[in-house]
Amino acid sequence: MGITKTEGFTATQNELAILAKAIGHPARIAIIEYLLKTESCICGDIVNELPLAQPTVSQHLKELKNAGLIKGNIEGTSICYCLNEEGFNPLKGFFEHINTQLTKKECC
Repeated sequence: MGITKTEGFTATQNELAILAKAIGHPARIAIIEYLLKTESCICGDIVNELPLAQPTVSQHLKELKNAGLIKGNIEGTSICYCLNEEGFNPLKGFFEHINTQLTKKECC
């Protein structure tokens, strides 16, 4: 496979693509939904909620954190995760824009 050419797209398009990729796995959606319910939690709590091994959950958490969608604070030997509301703003704006445009257009 070749390298993806991102330089032909705007910074906003590239940012949205990174965020979409970060939420593009059902396990990551499940993690976000869990964090919405609990406000914050420790990785072990998430592992208990998902049908995945701890290293796999940790990898998904890393992807969400790298995209800026979650934050983590060290508490002793554990990391307590929570949603980063600011990280979701670009996605929120994008979907609001789509929703506005969809209500204005008629389809063939």
